[in-house]
Amino acid sequence: METLGKGLTDHGVAPEIVQIVLMLAVLLVAILSSGLGYFIAKKVLLPILGKKIRKNKVQWDDILLDAKVLQRALLFVPLIILNAFEPVFEFLGPLYERIILTGFILVSALTIGALLNALNLIYSSYEIAKERPIKGVVQIVRIVIYMILAITAVANLLGQNPLVYLSGFGATAAVFSFIFKDSILGLVAGMLLSINDMLRIGDWIEMPKYGANGDVIDITMNTVKVQNFDKTITTVPAYAMISDSFINWRGMMDQGARRLKRSLMIDIASVRFLDPEAMEKLKKIHILREYLEEKELEIAAYNKEHDIDESLLVNGRHLTNLGVFRIYLMNYLKGHPRVHQGMTQMVRQLEPSATGVPVELYVFVDDINWASFETVQSDIFDHIFAVVETFGLRVFQNPSGSDLRRLTIESRDSF
Repeated sequence: METLGKGLTDHGVAPEIVQIVLMLAVLLVAILSSGLGYFIAKKVLLPILGKKIRKNKVQWDDILLDAKVLQRALLFVPLIILNAFEPVFEFLGPLYERIILTGFILVSALTIGALLNALNLIYSSYEIAKERPIKGVVQIVRIVIYMILAITAVANLLGQNPLVYLSGFGATAAVFSFIFKDSILGLVAGMLLSINDMLRIGDWIEMPKYGANGDVIDITMNTVKVQNFDKTITTVPAYAMISDSFINWRGMMDQGARRLKRSLMIDIASVRFLDPEAMEKLKKIHILREYLEEKELEIAAYNKEHDIDESLLVNGRHLTNLGVFRIYLMNYLKGHPRVHQGMTQMVRQLEPSATGVPVELYVFVDDINWASFETVQSDIFDHIFAVVETFGLRVFQNPSGSDLRRLTIESRDSF
């Protein structure tokens, strides 16, 4: 540089101009040196290090590479080189040092952010991450670190003690809490969801208010992402999971069984007592024979003991086709290979209505897969629809166009 300065002076260049040229030349050399150092680190050292990381059996260093932690750390290289030129830029005083230190702070923020992402990815590779996700906590830590480093960087540029600005942070907290109210509510809700184990990644939840009905795929600081069964994505505010109600089907998934609860509407007019002929017919059904024989003896003994006049079935005790039908369904479900035999099984009669007598099946299918469950449920009711007339019962349904047409023809033919 002295040679360059002397040459310019010998050619009659003013000393002020010479000083500016020398300063620009030094600055250019510093920038080129730092750029060259970063280029070598990124294009030569990083690929070599990356190959060694990919070849070993350790997984966490691969995640650090994928999360760009090393790439962010390489930004320290040009800053270190620029810092080595500090004696040359002594004429700038403390300003040069502040700029370099601010650069170190900003690169530190980027590196820490990438490192936090890597830690979250490493944690997510374990099974416990589904029960206790920490993505929301990582986001909180990142925000706090970014705020502290940002205040430190600004204070450093202004030549002030960072503690002066950090001490005033509490005074502005009230303003920030009002402006970022939703974010703060989401932050607290996200922590409560995780701490109380109310929600896990992979849970099937149902929240009609927000149109969510599917699997939880992501839990962040202020949102919960749900992939619906039609593959659409619904984003629900985290605080809504605390303030509103939602259904979590995790219990069903853990039990390995899915509830079947469906009713069959029986026409009340088809309900009647069983006469001897109907009894003999139903005894041919294997899963009913033992029950009917026992009940027949029990009822006969009761009616004889109480001197019941059985010429009218209304007297004494007698079986009804609807009651026997319910017993048939219970025995059928107990023998069904896809009905969970270790959980509640019930066939009950609900309150009659204008559409008939509801006979409800309440059992659990031993498969939580939606498609398989629907197949089993359909098979069960296909069978029920096919056998219901065997008991002299009719399924209630509103008249269709063909029914009305048939009645019209019958009425016309009767005249």
